[in-house]
Amino acid sequence: MKLLDLQVPHDWVDYNGHMNDAEYARVFSLGVEALMDTIGLDEAGRRQHGYTLYTLETHLCYRREAHEGQSLCLEVMLLERDAKRLHVFFEMYDAERTLLATSEQMLMGIDVEAGRPAPFPAPIDAAIGALPSAEPEAWPEQAGRRIGLPPAKR
Repeated sequence: MKLLDLQVPHDWVDYNGHMNDAEYARVFSLGVEALMDTIGLDEAGRRQHGYTLYTLETHLCYRREAHEGQSLCLEVMLLERDAKRLHVFFEMYDAERTLLATSEQMLMGIDVEAGRPAPFPAPIDAAIGALPSAEPEAWPEQAGRRIGLPPAKR
């Protein structure tokens, strides 16, 4: 599901002539905000429900360089969920649909007043149920990866 379109601004480009690694993280953070808007946790929804999302963990994979002025499209897929958490997978594409980066994230629903995790309010839960999702056998190749060196060959 498409969440966000933007272009790489000049100040996101580093000394290598492409988008700085931290700016990829910024784009995925903007994607979380767009996801929140989509499921009813925009500013008004957060206020109405006294509820928000926190990011617990993220795994960002850089696939290709992005350059100044380049168009970016961010898409999201729900991998797993429970009463309080979302396991989501974001993909960043260029205008030609070349995969530039991915970000796998675990998001936690938070009762703002209590400052603690809490189940999703019913309307938010229903909106989450409408998100595109994938069964584990159909997850993107980059999902569920761990960081590490391959075993040494003997």
